[in-house]
Order: sequence, then C-alpha cells, then structure tokens
Amino acid sequence: MRVEWAASRMPVLGAVRKQLSTDRPLHGLRVGACLHVTSETANLMLALADAGAEISLCASNPLSTQDDVAAALAADGMEVMAIRGEDAERYHNHIVQVLRRRPHLLVDDGGDVISSLHRDHHGISPLGATEETTTGVNRLRAMAREGALRIPVVAVNDSATKHLFDNYYGTGQSTLDGIIRSTNLLVAGSTVVVVGYGQCGQGVAVRADGLGARVIVVEVDAVRALRALMDGYRVLTAGQAAAEGDIFITVTGNRHVLAEEHLNLMKDGAILANAGHFDVEIDVKALANLAVGRRTVRPNLEEFRMDDGRRLFLVAEGRLANLGAAEGHPADVMDLSFANQALALRWLVENHGSLTSQVYVLPTELDQMVARLKIEALGGRLEELTGEQQEYMSGWRSGT
Repeated sequence: MRVEWAASRMPVLGAVRKQLSTDRPLHGLRVGACLHVTSETANLMLALADAGAEISLCASNPLSTQDDVAAALAADGMEVMAIRGEDAERYHNHIVQVLRRRPHLLVDDGGDVISSLHRDHHGISPLGATEETTTGVNRLRAMAREGALRIPVVAVNDSATKHLFDNYYGTGQSTLDGIIRSTNLLVAGSTVVVVGYGQCGQGVAVRADGLGARVIVVEVDAVRALRALMDGYRVLTAGQAAAEGDIFITVTGNRHVLAEEHLNLMKDGAILANAGHFDVEIDVKALANLAVGRRTVRPNLEEFRMDDGRRLFLVAEGRLANLGAAEGHPADVMDLSFANQALALRWLVENHGSLTSQVYVLPTELDQMVARLKIEALGGRLEELTGEQQEYMSGWRSGT
C-alpha cells in the first residue's frame, strides 16, 4: 500500500512509465541501481521494469532502506539487496553484488557504485550511468578532471526540475520532518544553524524560518553568504554560531564542518543533524571521544554526555536525517527527480554510440517536458508566446 500511495502522488513518473511500457527501450538490458530503497524508488524501479530492464537494487545509505518496501519489490521478483541498519561490510558487499551482475546501465545516488566500478571492477563496461545527488556529481566531475571516468554519466541532479525542487523543497521539508520525529521538539523560538547554503541549505533554512526559528547560516562561499544575508538570516562562522545554536543542520557535502572545536562550544541540549549525503559532515568520532557517557534516548536520537555535564544529541547517527529518522522526500517532489532518471536512462541508450566518457546534463527539452507534465498535474496552465513575441525575442533590430 505504501508503494501504491507514492504512485498516486507521482503523476509525471506515471506518464513516463506508461510511455516506457509501450516502447520498452530497456528491453534485454540489466540495470544496477544504488539508491535509497523507499516507496518512491520502488515506483522508479517498477517503471524501469516495465521498460524491459532486468534490475538489481542495493541501498545507497545503510539507514535509508524501508524494509517493507524492499520486501515488496523482492516479492514482485526483483533482486533487492538492502536492509535498514546494515553494517559497512554488508553495505559494500551489496554494491559488489550489483556490479557482479555486469549491468549495462547504472543508477547511482552518491557515487558509491560508480566509484566502485572504476576502482575495483575494470572488466565491466556499462553503456552509461546516471547520478542523483550533488555529492555524487561532485565525485564524478573530480573523476572526469583526473581522466579516471571511463563511461558517460548523466548528472540528473543538475536538471532544473531536480535540483530546484528536490534539493530545495524536498530536503527542506524532509530534514525538518526527521529532526522533529526524532526529538519531538518545538522549532519555534529556537536558533537553527544551517551549515551550507546551496539549494539544499536554502530549503532547510526557509523551512526552519517558516516554523518560527531564528536562523543562522554558516557558509564559505561569499555569494551564497550574501544571499543568506539578503534572505534575512544572520551569517556567522561555525565557531561563532556554535555557542548560539539549539539545532545544527549540516548540508555542505564536505567533511567535519562541525568538528571538535565547535562541539566544545555548544550549549547543553544542542541537537546535531546532518542532511548531507555521507556521514562525514559532523565529526562523530570526535563527539564520541569527548563523551563520558552515551545512550539512546529516543528512536534515532542518541545522547552524548560531556565531562562538564553538557549533553549533545545526535540524530540518526549523523547520517541523512531525512531518511534515517523520517521517510525521505515526499513522493510529490521525487516525481520530478525520478521522471528525470527514467528519461536519462532512455537518453543514454538512444545516444550511447555518440557519447564519450564525460558528465552530461539531460537535454533542456526533456527538463521542460517534465516541468510541463507537473504543471498540468497540479492544475496549472502554461502561457504561450504569440508569433509576434517569438519574433521579438529572437531578433535584435527592435528597440527604443
């Protein structure tokens, strides 16, 4: 029922799935997917199966799997290797198992399966791959710069209908949802420190603001910091913000942005949550070393007691708070992202003969198609240019 409910909120993917089931562009192809195993992901996998693909699916985060969804897909005959709470060894073994199926196409979220392919499985040569998230795209572009990338990859994250909606609206809502579920605290009146002000950080900040929080932004990029100031937030260094925050949310894609020096400054009762893809943004090892005692006080919430009596609370082990402590992004916004994923795989198959080993962005016309389908599903109507307006916009002679 959970998968069916998500499907009812994903009309764009439903329309793409209908077309794929008719054309079957993935017939006879093996798809290896490393994604958060959620009800939304299940609908993408079912769409790819309808397109003719044989699928192997593993988790892209040890805490993000919804076990009932994994079981439902397995019962439907799909190969699923994902268990919520799996340890690092099993997590990486599942990635290896997916690659051993010698997939023709890869669907990644975070870059783990693609990096594993390039590092340890040189005899496997997929037609191409897609990448879902900012962290993974950053890794892929680094591989391309070093000349290490040996397959074409579509950066689905860079599609406008992905990062302007999934990253902003999805991350903002689902991260606050995870923190509230794990703590049951009142956000109103608290000071929320958002570390990182990209699309995801902006979404987190505006949601915290909307719930009545006082928002402080920590940012290393001058333009983004200026944007945060003009959006009405205070901009401080992590050291300055550490003593003021009640809730800290990291969303940078970088390592140890909240480190021991910041932990030592935090007030009693501070909540630490991460919304970045990997569990490296908060220095959890330093937090554990500083603690003289630790215990689980609520599901997905652990207390670390310092020797001076202060208590710091960590959400979902420092992993993705929105998936570790909640259900991830709403289906309504994943509708856009996963429609892009399905279209990107079709585009790779149709164009693989002319593609080289680099990072591509999905063509604008497909991005626009996804947006139009969502507008129609939401009851909106898109204006159209008249012939005169089209001529004016394409010319240069008219003026004052």
